[in-house]
Amino acid sequence: MDLVIRDARVIDGTGGASYRADVALDGGRVAAIRREGDGGPRLSARRTLRADGLALSPGFIDMHAHSDLALLRDPDHSAKAAQGVTLEVLGQDGLSYAPVDDRTLTEVRTAITGWNGGAPGDTSVDFDWRTVGEYLDRLDRQGIAVNAAYLVPQGTVRMYVTGWDDRPATPAELTRMKQLVAEGLEQGAVGMSSGLTYTPGMYADDAELTELCRVVARYDGYYCPHHRSYGAGALAAYEEMVTLTRNAGCALHLAHATMNFGVNQGRAPELLGLLDKALDEGADISLDTYPYTPGCTTLVAMLPSWAGEGGPEAVLARLRDDGSAERIRHHMEVVGADGCHGVPIEWDTIEISGVSDPRLTDWVGRTIAESAARRGEEPWATARRLLIDDHLGSTILQHVGHEENVRAIMRHRVHTGGSDGILQGDKPHPRAYGTFPHYLGHYARDLGILSLEECVAHLTSRPAARLRLPDRGLVREGHRADLVLFDPDTVAAGSTFESPRTLPAGIPHVLIDGRFVIEDGRRTDVLAGRSVRRTA
Repeated sequence: MDLVIRDARVIDGTGGASYRADVALDGGRVAAIRREGDGGPRLSARRTLRADGLALSPGFIDMHAHSDLALLRDPDHSAKAAQGVTLEVLGQDGLSYAPVDDRTLTEVRTAITGWNGGAPGDTSVDFDWRTVGEYLDRLDRQGIAVNAAYLVPQGTVRMYVTGWDDRPATPAELTRMKQLVAEGLEQGAVGMSSGLTYTPGMYADDAELTELCRVVARYDGYYCPHHRSYGAGALAAYEEMVTLTRNAGCALHLAHATMNFGVNQGRAPELLGLLDKALDEGADISLDTYPYTPGCTTLVAMLPSWAGEGGPEAVLARLRDDGSAERIRHHMEVVGADGCHGVPIEWDTIEISGVSDPRLTDWVGRTIAESAARRGEEPWATARRLLIDDHLGSTILQHVGHEENVRAIMRHRVHTGGSDGILQGDKPHPRAYGTFPHYLGHYARDLGILSLEECVAHLTSRPAARLRLPDRGLVREGHRADLVLFDPDTVAAGSTFESPRTLPAGIPHVLIDGRFVIEDGRRTDVLAGRSVRRTA
């Protein structure tokens, strides 16, 4: 055997009671488990690690990650590795970097600079791929800190085929989009994502999305929508996705399934009732959440969808034009733009968390309302200025969540964990560095919202089941040795809104394929991660 972990408290991912055992690893898999009290000699190996009161669990699966470029740009990637994350799901919210052609790649790099960096002109990553398969090959060829799965991004597919036009796809265009989705799934993607408050993906109607979901269903993948509203129309938007995927015969995974803004305070039970009814009727549904109240996205995402038609340069042209800019302001502040989930924007909830242009860092850490007051101008004038000067690359925290909704949803029977962690910016959301220890320490240990065993199941076996991974998500003989050793008494997120890049406490060891990625609390130089591809 390669390694024996001695006297661990095994929390095996099933949700059942923990037990004390020795666990032996060999060849990147769990080779043997000898429970306390079992007869026979103790397991032995070339190396022994004494657990000394630590819990041993499967590695955590981040069901909603924005590390599409970070994995390539930052081999260390302690933001996730130090949390015990051993697998991330990329390609989220309908916008990522494959499949693309040269035009689409330039446009999508500009559109999601605030999420990932990588704007045109940024040479920190060599974009030497165009297809999903080539992107996954690149991850494998380079070597990455943690494992990664990929969702075909529907918004990028629509951008590739129809551009940025707000119109129905023609039959020929829909056929081409279905072909691109099928090719992505054949090349290893595990499903398809959408960002239905982001252009151009939001221009797709339900008929178009249903046809694409039928392709996903044919490959036994799942659909992961950021749906059309988390605000004024949230419940209707959730119901739309449930109905759409049932009509398509496709599994549904609801991305960052929150109930935000004042109109939804205390309304999580209504959402959960809707999901329970569909589940009881046979629907295949799961969801993920992050354990915090603020959201995080780009400032340009708050604009109405009509302002995004034509792509990033067209947005900037509208912002520079006084008449168009006034129309945008009216939709955002009075009507309630669809980019802001149908709710009139409250500028005192919009905090700038990052900028692409380093000359603009003075904006970071203040709300738009605060910066406007310092400048003696109206908030829209301030926001407009920043959008133009930062070439749409600014990232925001949006303080519109409700703690009672967060707690209610995380208890649900199909809940999984997802960080939605944007790693860009001078002041990123602390969920990027703290989601998983925050679940274990704050919500499970300190508040008792979930038992530790239940919490681990939410973060391991449930997502592995959604991803159709038969040999991950459990501490079980024959399963991959993607494992975390943590201290149940001290595990905690170190990241805060004031110091968002602080690493967690109480997670001394993380292994991927039986190799130490974190050892004695320090990042090793091991790059054990690989692409995790859909299998037939």
